[in-house]
Amino acid sequence: MKHYFLQSCVAILLVTGGCKSGKKAPDVSQIPVHVSIERFDTALFALDTNNLQPGLSRLHVAYPVFLPVYFAEIMNMGAYSDSSLGVQQQLKRFLTNPDFRQLEKDVARKYADLSQLQTGLTGAFRYTKYYIPSFRPPKVITFISAIANYGAITVDSILGIGLDMYMGEDFPPYSRIPDYPDYMIHRFAPEYIVANCMQVLQQQLYPAARTSGGLLEQMIEAGKQQYFLAAVLPATPDTIRFGYTKDQLQWCHDNEKMIWQFFVQNNLLYNTDWQQINHFMTDAPSTQGMPEGAPGKIGYFVGYRIIEKYMNAHPETTVQQLMEMKNLLEIFKGAKYRP
Repeated sequence: MKHYFLQSCVAILLVTGGCKSGKKAPDVSQIPVHVSIERFDTALFALDTNNLQPGLSRLHVAYPVFLPVYFAEIMNMGAYSDSSLGVQQQLKRFLTNPDFRQLEKDVARKYADLSQLQTGLTGAFRYTKYYIPSFRPPKVITFISAIANYGAITVDSILGIGLDMYMGEDFPPYSRIPDYPDYMIHRFAPEYIVANCMQVLQQQLYPAARTSGGLLEQMIEAGKQQYFLAAVLPATPDTIRFGYTKDQLQWCHDNEKMIWQFFVQNNLLYNTDWQQINHFMTDAPSTQGMPEGAPGKIGYFVGYRIIEKYMNAHPETTVQQLMEMKNLLEIFKGAKYRP
């Protein structure tokens, strides 16, 4: 059965700045992991647009799982088949569009060398295998989605990376798209690639329950994800994992008690109204109803702090055991979280 998870660009290429997790990372250098990155984007744009069918057939053989998903889900061109004239016509328009040709050239120039990305993914996969021994590193494929907000995607045993979503916040095309505000464009940068990849892999390994419960449970679920990311990306600043600026993260730490009191005093912890929950769990420049300085997705920060408290109080609990825990309210009870 096919599963895929799409991640909006919302981070371990080594970067400076931001807080980092304080625990000493284990030595994973001897864990055998090999990462090779296949350039689907390059192969696609190399097709002969005057005779697409033979090239498409060869590309389908090379990417039998990813190619149909790319056309149907990422590019929204419809169901793929070797003889689908509709898909071929749309693909030809895409490949011959001057703007998209230029986009491909810009991506190829910026990401001519993927050795740093390969190193970052190798380290993250090693840490994942250390904490989750059954983890099997995915096949890594890069693609271009015409800046359609697909930064990372998993399809079965494949991890896809949309390189055109990581061109840097100064990349001119981003500012021309009304749907992308500045706080999002800030994260369209190379240093966010590996964290976004590990986030969608965590979602694939441990999908959230269909019935997600109230706000507190959703915060704890988000906290589990953040704890996983901190474990497998020990050198990555917390600002990258959360998608916050330094000032935003500092504001959260400085006002942690006030944030918690806000939830308690407004009887929000067990609220199941999805519209209310979205105020605190979805990406946004700020959190509605909170004082100036409160970043969006404030529930992720609170959830992470709850999980930190739980794991400090239960050092015998492994990362894998934490990820497999289903009773989120028991985690809250065991954390004794009182900032």
